[in-house]
This record gives sequence, structure tokens and C-alpha cells, in this order.
Amino acid sequence: MNRIQIEQTVGTGGILRVDLPLGTEEAGQRVLITVEPSSNKKNMPKAESWKAAVLATAGSWQGDFVEDPIGPPEDRNPLN
Repeated sequence: MNRIQIEQTVGTGGILRVDLPLGTEEAGQRVLITVEPSSNKKNMPKAESWKAAVLATAGSWQGDFVEDPIGPPEDRNPLN
């Protein structure tokens, strides 16, 4: 049996229901079920705070932009 991860939402009554068909060949096997919060949108930063963080970085560079020397272009065969 392979590890399986699924996301379900807890119902309004606080009950989590999971139907997970594994096949008859898995009948009788014991399984371990771990419940933990999903890393869904509730745990993601809000759009406003994300935008504020991005805008706060604008203009914050304090140095010079330096381009590495690349030398002359190499000779290549023409495309036909």
C-alpha cells in the first residue's frame, strides 16, 4: 500500500468524513490516519500584505548593477 494524501473540509458540525476506496486487495490491512491542518489559502499571506511587501522592496537596491563581461560571440554554423 502506498502513502496517500487527500484534502477534505471539516463539515459544519465539526465532523470530518473521508471515503477512500483502496481496492479489495487492501481489505483487512491496518492503516494510520494523521489529521493536520492543510496549508491552504487560510495560511497564505493576504493579497494586501503580499503587495505591500513587494512594493516595499522597490528602490531598496543600494549598489551598482554590474554586468559580467561575456566576450565576443562564438562562431556558429548557419541555419539552412
